[in-house]
Amino acid sequence: MIGLNDLRVQLEELRSEHRDLDEAIRAMAEASPFNQLQIQRLKKRKLALKDQIIKLESKLLPDIIA
Repeated sequence: MIGLNDLRVQLEELRSEHRDLDEAIRAMAEASPFNQLQIQRLKKRKLALKDQIIKLESKLLPDIIA
């Protein structure tokens, strides 16, 4: 079973990769000419990372009944 510390480390790694992709996309978009297909692929990967981040965050945060 994965411990909470392992989940936190994995979450931080995913967040870091997400930020790196954001910077790469921004740099590619500013360059002329830019490869639209490559940017789309990076954005798709970034979205997949965001989904993984949300899943891990939901595992780390306790359910609160209001």
